[in-house]
Amino acid sequence: MQQAVRRWLTGAVIGVSIVALSGCGTMFYPERKGQLSGDVDPVVAIANGVGLLFFIVPGVIAYAVDFSNGTIYLPSASSASVDIHHLDDAMDVASLEKLLSDKAGQPVSLENELLVIEEMDSLDEALAMVRMSGVLDEERLATM
Repeated sequence: MQQAVRRWLTGAVIGVSIVALSGCGTMFYPERKGQLSGDVDPVVAIANGVGLLFFIVPGVIAYAVDFSNGTIYLPSASSASVDIHHLDDAMDVASLEKLLSDKAGQPVSLENELLVIEEMDSLDEALAMVRMSGVLDEERLATM
């Protein structure tokens, strides 16, 4: 009987550690990856906090992973995020405008001469481009 309890506890500790180390928000909401800021999602924060109850290190790692990925934040219309869309080579400008308009919830025109469309090699590169674009600079400067 004691061996069965020990196995169950070992399995529970390993399971909780795996979930905590991977970051709960990253597992629950992978589509949120890339958000720069926003309101903290209490469900993700509590799930990460469970990792703190079992062991300090997995809980801290879960929070670090979720904050660095941006998955701990609730989605917001006023914050920037990066969505990954795999586009066909045959996609024309009109269909791309329609896709962007649907996602943005407002009309989008790609005919502006100041608009630059680039294909990124990785999500990290796309996030760096968003950060360099000046999105939310006013909020960041206000906290300095």
